[in-house]
Amino acid sequence: MEYQEAKEKFISTWGGLGSLWGINKAMAQIQALLFISTQPLSMEDIMEDLKISRGNTSMNLRQLMDWGIVTKVLISGERKEFFTTEKDVQELARIVAKERSRREIKPVIKVLEDVSSIKDDGTEKTKELIKQTKALNTLTQDLDSLMNKLVEQKQNWLTKSVFKLIK
Repeated sequence: MEYQEAKEKFISTWGGLGSLWGINKAMAQIQALLFISTQPLSMEDIMEDLKISRGNTSMNLRQLMDWGIVTKVLISGERKEFFTTEKDVQELARIVAKERSRREIKPVIKVLEDVSSIKDDGTEKTKELIKQTKALNTLTQDLDSLMNKLVEQKQNWLTKSVFKLIK
């Protein structure tokens, strides 16, 4: 396989996997392109390479920056904005895990807390709703707490954490 074919295959595959970490295909493809680039890329470079519109590129770069995965880079003498991404896969996984907790798990915990704290009217169905949502809330909070402890370890957090669980 030649470089161009390998590059396209990687970007396409990474784009397809984007939904697993909570982002759309174009966002994942932009991040993949930046991830394998040896230098920061301009919006025009990204548009040309991925064959996507300016609006799509701009919107997805902004969202990737909101996630903390992509950053702007100033290049002396250039008027264009350039972008790069986190290159350390451990750090990238840490950022994604932290952001998914903030965006997805914390809101679920809030809903479960609200639902499980309804007034107990003494009926069997209300008691069951309270019981089950409290159990789910406890489990969700425990898993979120575990994930937070893992991501706080910074350097090689994923590898170290997995090995600690195995030992």
